[in-house]
Amino acid sequence: MNTYFIAGHAKLPTGMAAQNMYESLTITAEIDGKYGVILEANCTLVTEHGRRFISHILRGYSLKDGVDEPVRQIKEHYLGKAGNALASALKDLYRQYKQEDIG
Repeated sequence: MNTYFIAGHAKLPTGMAAQNMYESLTITAEIDGKYGVILEANCTLVTEHGRRFISHILRGYSLKDGVDEPVRQIKEHYLGKAGNALASALKDLYRQYKQEDIG
């Protein structure tokens, strides 16, 4: 097996439905160990549609290239209250990736 499971976390803004379920927002990703490509991603947004949308944005990006582009995509295309938390969680996931020195 040459994949890794990584999670990134961020504090949710006040007034979100997800706050009733979670104190933080989490993005998880299955990463290819050789190329750093996000094979699958999920997050703790409340709606399935929101989770699929974030997965669609993140799938295919290589963490070897950093996260500036997927963070930009999230900020440009996700217009909900959790936008900044999603960007922060992705940056935290990237820090975990770099810390583990995968690939």
